[in-house]
Amino acid sequence: MNQDDFELVAGLEIHVQLHTDTKAFSGESFEYGAPPNTLVSPVTLGLPGALPRLNARAVELATRLGLALNCKIREKSYFARKNYFYPDLPKGYQITQSETPLCYDGYLEIEDENGQPMRVGIERIHLEEDAGKSLHDQDPYETLVDFNRAGAPLVEIVSRPDIRHPRQAYNYVARIRRLVRWLGVSDGNMEEGSLRCDANISVRPKGSPALGTKVEVKNMNSFRHVMRAIEYEFERQTEALLRGEKIHQETRTFDAVQGLTLSMRSKEQAHDYRYFPEPDLPPLVLTPSFIQEQKAAMGHLPDDIKRLCLHEYGLSEYEADRLSEERLLADYFLKLLDCQATPKEAANWLLGPVSQWLNEQGQTLADFPLSPQRLATIIALVRAEKVSHSQAAATLLPAACLPENQDAGLEDLARALGILMEEMEDHQLRQILLEILDNFPQKVAEYKNGKKGLQGFFMGELMKKTGGRANPKKAGQVLSELLKN
Repeated sequence: MNQDDFELVAGLEIHVQLHTDTKAFSGESFEYGAPPNTLVSPVTLGLPGALPRLNARAVELATRLGLALNCKIREKSYFARKNYFYPDLPKGYQITQSETPLCYDGYLEIEDENGQPMRVGIERIHLEEDAGKSLHDQDPYETLVDFNRAGAPLVEIVSRPDIRHPRQAYNYVARIRRLVRWLGVSDGNMEEGSLRCDANISVRPKGSPALGTKVEVKNMNSFRHVMRAIEYEFERQTEALLRGEKIHQETRTFDAVQGLTLSMRSKEQAHDYRYFPEPDLPPLVLTPSFIQEQKAAMGHLPDDIKRLCLHEYGLSEYEADRLSEERLLADYFLKLLDCQATPKEAANWLLGPVSQWLNEQGQTLADFPLSPQRLATIIALVRAEKVSHSQAAATLLPAACLPENQDAGLEDLARALGILMEEMEDHQLRQILLEILDNFPQKVAEYKNGKKGLQGFFMGELMKKTGGRANPKKAGQVLSELLKN
């Protein structure tokens, strides 16, 4: 046997920090970057007599995520205590959901390593609280602990072992992050730890129905790290099996610098955590009307937007991917359509001049000062051939974004900028173009000898003489007639 005779089997556990104002079971915030140990309370610290109270917003966001991942929603679920000792777990246990996860039996559509559609099953999504953070690099002799993050609301998304290639894992995590950002469930910032991934990895002989011994790789914070860790583990485990060694169930960590995984501890079993019902929280009961409200609040999902762009609006795969990447962009696009821009015009302007202006300003679409109606008006001026596309993009759009021009009429602004195209009579255009052709007899000769690209040169000269106000479509027709003679 060799490595090609083995198959990768992987499932992912993704922890997503929910975008709420306060913690899962207490009233203090959990702002990233706050001074250490300033965002704590008696509930977070587990002080005697402190009682937890469930954050309603966390339930709403978790339910929406479950619906978006095609899960069934459990109308009655329970919380449990997961007991283990770790320095950054102040209570000595974590409040989580054990046997009754809020969401279960769902799936996510992704692309496999060959770009083909595939489905990854979702085993469960449960609500829980985060632990604090151990800091190993702040003191040369001691490990320090910051409890600010302790108690932050999390969901854990547990996939089924459906992943067979590292690229599939990469695509899956990327899709999850896009979805939580789209829904406003989380900022999905992996660098700050608001989205973290654990991978359960095993190998088996191809064709075997039995699962191999799984190894868990913990707390990876980038798509690429997830992919690299799985690649390494597949090689490590297959090589061990080929040598006749046994794979041990354990927890490992990924060293991104060395590109390898390192053993941390033997893998705990469920009984090691001594789960038991959380005595201080009642059952979580969701009504059918509450679930329907969360479904309605989701609105269009990324795949819905992509299908619309491809099949209803006739846009390219690239345009559809870009417009379905971020909800704010998709919403702006749809509002442009409501303002009578065509899908192609809306896509071209958002992905072209608007994107360029935002990049130059170092801003995001959330900062863009033009409403969809005002941008649609600029698009309409171009469509009506009152302003050229190049002048609208380079001059009118930036000018319209200035605070002093927020209320100015856009056609009047174009006129004041000297870019409103004049409706010249054919004889006027003809006279100006004849002067240009007379000034460049050599260029005319080259054009007639086959150098057709020189038509652009003559049009450029025309725009110089007219200050860009000549209608290029009409001028092009007149120029073509003159060059035929």
